[in-house]
Amino acid sequence: MRALKSFKEFIKIGIMRRRTPDFLRADSLLDEAEKRKKFIDEMSSKIGLNDENANYFIENSYDTLIELIRAKLFIDGFRASGEGAHEAEVSYMEDLGFSNKDIRFMNNLRYYRNGILYYGENFDSEYATKVLLFLKGIYPELTKLLEKR
Repeated sequence: MRALKSFKEFIKIGIMRRRTPDFLRADSLLDEAEKRKKFIDEMSSKIGLNDENANYFIENSYDTLIELIRAKLFIDGFRASGEGAHEAEVSYMEDLGFSNKDIRFMNNLRYYRNGILYYGENFDSEYATKVLLFLKGIYPELTKLLEKR
């Protein structure tokens, strides 16, 4: 996996563009992320995490977090499109004040989620547990950023 470019680099190459803030779209994404997080919590408590369902937890955790990041981008007047759009969205975490460790984890999660979707990769419950712990830690931080408008 290649190193993640800075957010400014994604702007410079045109993957990330300035636009009018879109609060309605941001609210929609926040609502979807909240529903997805609730679903993850219910799956975890009712079904439990195991090697057979690990990929579902990983995919839904990534989708929850990227929806929150994307919502913040919409609020701040940005939109990513084209090849590298998800990387550009992840790179925005640096501008939001997240640690390099969290940004690396999120970028790895992005990469592995793509492996699940496009290449049939399978992950075990051990990695999914790490993802759920990451989600538990970062979700409140992201939602707090969305409250600041």
